[in-house]
Amino acid sequence: MAKTFSLEIVATDRIFYKGECEHLVITAIDGLLGILAGHEPLVTALPAGELKYMVDGKWRYAAISDGFIQVMPDKSVILADSCELPEEIDIKRAEEARERAQEKLRQKQSIQEYYQTQAALNRAMNRLKVSQKHFK
Repeated sequence: MAKTFSLEIVATDRIFYKGECEHLVITAIDGLLGILAGHEPLVTALPAGELKYMVDGKWRYAAISDGFIQVMPDKSVILADSCELPEEIDIKRAEEARERAQEKLRQKQSIQEYYQTQAALNRAMNRLKVSQKHFK
């Protein structure tokens, strides 16, 4: 069995990563998902969360927004709205986005606006968590 598999992480604005990977850990809608070479095929939705993947024995981290993952025994593909390294995250901008979303949640909204605002708040909170946890 191979020790690595091909990993492709595609955000709407760029190809975030394309190469070999030893281990991938990502938050799926039903919990954490760990992927190694030879994993059973699956497709699942991804909420905003932390992504970590091992390349050459070193863990790399990123903040990822909503998306999907397709896993095959020798390849995994992640499609997401956005994916950022901790050092790429503008903390001030993420804090402002969090504050805007929290203020908007305090206002009367339609159910659709509420869900959109909640998603914006989740993205901002995730970006802040990943940047504070892994970028010092």
